[in-house]
Amino acid sequence: MLRDLLQSSAVWGVLLTLAAFALGTWINKKTGKAVFNPLLLGTIFVILFLRIGGQDYAGYKASAAPVSYLLLPATVSLGVPLYEKWDLLKQHALAILAGILAGVLASLGSILLLALVLDLDMVQYATLLPKSVTTAISMDVSAALGGIAALTGAIVILTGILGNLLAEPVCRLFRITDPMAKGIGIGTAAHAIGTSRALEMGETEGAMSGLAIAVAGVLTALLCPVFAAFLA
Repeated sequence: MLRDLLQSSAVWGVLLTLAAFALGTWINKKTGKAVFNPLLLGTIFVILFLRIGGQDYAGYKASAAPVSYLLLPATVSLGVPLYEKWDLLKQHALAILAGILAGVLASLGSILLLALVLDLDMVQYATLLPKSVTTAISMDVSAALGGIAALTGAIVILTGILGNLLAEPVCRLFRITDPMAKGIGIGTAAHAIGTSRALEMGETEGAMSGLAIAVAGVLTALLCPVFAAFLA
C-alpha cells in the first residue's frame, strides 16, 4: 500500500528529503550537539525509510531529482560572499592559491600513502582519491580513473560532515586564528558541507571557503590522474 501511494506521487522523493532534513535540523537544535548534523541525520532517516518501506534507491533518486538540480544554483550562490571580499582576494591572491594547492596536495598525498600502507588496489585507490571535493567533480573523476563513483559520493559526504564537525575544534587546537586561513583550510578539506560551517564562523571564512571549493575542485581534477599513475 505504501509503495502504491508513493508511486502515485511524482515528487515523494522531494518531500521525503525535505522532511528528513527538517527532522534532522530539529534534533540538532533541540540537542545543541554538533554531532547530530542535520545532513547526517537526514541521510540516515532517508535510508531507514527506503529500507522499511521497501523502496528502491533508483525510484527515490528519480523522484528527488529537483533537489539535486537546485544544488547547482545553491553552490553558485557561495560566490556572493567571495564577491563581497574581492579586494581581500586580490590583495592576497598568491598566498590564497598557495594555501589551496598545499591542501590539495596534502589530501591526495595522504590517500596515496594510505593506499601504499594498506595495499589497496587501483579501484579502491581511485574511489578514495578525490574525497575532499564536491560530488559533482569527485564522482566524475573517480569514474574516469576506474573507481566506484557511488561509493566516492558517500565518502565525500562523510568527509564534509567530519569537516563540518571538526572545523572549529581543529582551529582551536592548532591555534589558527586568521579568518582567511580558516576558510581556505575548511573549504579545501571539506567542500560545501564544511563551507556551511565556515559561513557561520564569519564572512571572510565563508568567502575564502567558497573560493577554495572551486579552486580545489579544478586542481584535484588535474592532479588526480598524476597521483593515480603512482599506483598504476
